[in-house]
Amino acid sequence: MTDPAAIEVLRAGALTTVQDLGRPGWAHLGVPRSGALDPAALRLANRLVGNPEHAAGLEITLTGCTLRLTRATTVAVTGAEVPVQAGVRPGDTGRPLSVPAGTVLRIGPARRGVRTWLAVAGGIDVPPVLGSRATDTLSGLGPQPLRDGDRLPLGEPVDPPGAVDSTSCASPASELHLTVRPGPREDWFTPTALARLFGSAYTVSPVSNRVGARLAGPALPRAVAGELPSEGIVLGAVQVPADGQPLIFLADHPTTGGYPVIGVVTDVTALAQARPGTTVRFHGPQR
Repeated sequence: MTDPAAIEVLRAGALTTVQDLGRPGWAHLGVPRSGALDPAALRLANRLVGNPEHAAGLEITLTGCTLRLTRATTVAVTGAEVPVQAGVRPGDTGRPLSVPAGTVLRIGPARRGVRTWLAVAGGIDVPPVLGSRATDTLSGLGPQPLRDGDRLPLGEPVDPPGAVDSTSCASPASELHLTVRPGPREDWFTPTALARLFGSAYTVSPVSNRVGARLAGPALPRAVAGELPSEGIVLGAVQVPADGQPLIFLADHPTTGGYPVIGVVTDVTALAQARPGTTVRFHGPQR
């Protein structure tokens, strides 16, 4: 009996996780959503290899990874601009790539952007937890981040790879403009804080991760002192800790928090590729 088809992890890199489209619908039970930080990039990779859009793939952060595929299959890489090598053959991002059994697939460090998504025909068939195969780095739900020597089972292919000559992969912007709706604790901040939020440039901090993008810039002073009881947190919430520096919560955000939320970013997708030092500016929904 032959071994089941799998991905063997030769080098996991800085942070490589299994991700699908997450766990929507569980917030009322305090379950985080998680999932790919750029769902559109994962959907595209899955379409290129013939998978359903919700199939699980890999989210690879910054330094790349090296994998071995134990069966002949089709793979696709989307997201950050990275070098791709399948055995001795170079590959392209945004195109399906057929590889024979035993191929070593090398995804190199990101030249631009931060995160890359890899889809394999059949999807990654780890056991689902609460309806999703996604790794949540904060709660620990789903499979653990990949380590050297791990082996991930592959599902059976569903459809043939997508027919495509090329796809357009947008380059990460050096300056992000994020739309913010008022938050539930906007009144905990002074008029000066709101003016600074919408009138200042912030930069993405090096300590950002899948939980949240920490920003550095003018501090946002509070009008209300004291403690805030813990309350629910949503994707895109802009929380302001005691140091006054805003934090934008991303896919692995906690379900509750104790600092006031001044606003909520309507679409955090662009932050998936924001390197430390990227400029962030906020504007209201009326723009």
